[in-house]
Amino acid sequence: MNPQTTTDTPTTPSSVGSAGRSAISGLVGDTPLLRISEPFAPAGRGFWAKLEGFNPGGIKDRPALHMVERARARGDLRPGCRIIESTSGTLGLGLALAGMVHGHPVTLVTDPGLERSMTRLLTAYGAEVNVVAEPHPTGGWQQARRDRVQLLMERHPGAWCPDQYNNPDNVSAYTPLALELGAELGHIDALVCSVGTGGHSGGVSRVLRQLYPELTVIGVDTIGSTIFGQPARPRLMRGLGSSIYPRNVAYGTFDEVHWVSPAEAVWTCRQLAASHYATGGWSVGAVALVAGWLSRTMAADARIVAIFPDGPQRYLGTVYDDDYCAAHGLLEAPPTVEPELVGRPDEKEVTRWTRCTTVVDPLTLREADTPGEGEDR
Repeated sequence: MNPQTTTDTPTTPSSVGSAGRSAISGLVGDTPLLRISEPFAPAGRGFWAKLEGFNPGGIKDRPALHMVERARARGDLRPGCRIIESTSGTLGLGLALAGMVHGHPVTLVTDPGLERSMTRLLTAYGAEVNVVAEPHPTGGWQQARRDRVQLLMERHPGAWCPDQYNNPDNVSAYTPLALELGAELGHIDALVCSVGTGGHSGGVSRVLRQLYPELTVIGVDTIGSTIFGQPARPRLMRGLGSSIYPRNVAYGTFDEVHWVSPAEAVWTCRQLAASHYATGGWSVGAVALVAGWLSRTMAADARIVAIFPDGPQRYLGTVYDDDYCAAHGLLEAPPTVEPELVGRPDEKEVTRWTRCTTVVDPLTLREADTPGEGEDR
């Protein structure tokens, strides 16, 4: 069992010993590692997958508990007050858990793209689900959800919003995850993470870079996401990507970024399921595709880690549903063996697996390309 690195949770695995984990929050962390090899890499090569889907609700159980605990400690969240946040699903599960542990009602703002099964599960866990009807004209569903959060905050005096996109506690919550990886593997050469709010990619890479200064960090995004400088487009994949610019994204940490399409993620998810009995959703497929390529191109003895944020359960009606995938054109040929390479993130709009070794904050890029004073965005 890995050493615990935070005392924020009331009961840690080390404090309950062989009797098991007696507190709900004690179920979070110490997730397993799985070696992934063929068919993603030749025999003798491969990568390690950190299976965060073994947390009760997925990877975002970690920041949900941590953000709530830190807000309570500071007095930002008073006993019994409501938690209100925007979510595409996984953080919602974590906040429902945190609300249950600490006695807070939870309101989750989402959009029509949230799976019906996820809505039912969140409701079963005691959360109130509030669904926006229309996307924001420029900020898409995410901005529409954030606007609704502000409206609900005004209606509930004393309510607290975690603001996962900009809250530094979202990043620091992943220190235990990074230390788990270091303790389990001893040395790490490369880290592959999906990027949405920027929380787990920033938090894990910050710690691992201190331990392993030569670490290569690769971010994985979806086509149609603005995070790394591409234009905003309607996005089928949930959990990674964004139509806004989260300030928790640590642009200076990444050595390169890859964009992956939904069809490529679906193919990879299904290959994982068929070959390793361990798979997940859109983020897992995208990350595994890139990690497999990295294990084929780096030295044979390179130690590569990929973070799998969740499991497959919520995607049975999408990623693993033939009718859904056929209707969205997702059952196409397998991905190419190599990604396309572009020189800078805004060189062209990408539509398939593409990589770029120039990673910059797109807001900085816009200011550099705009004559005169930069516009306040």
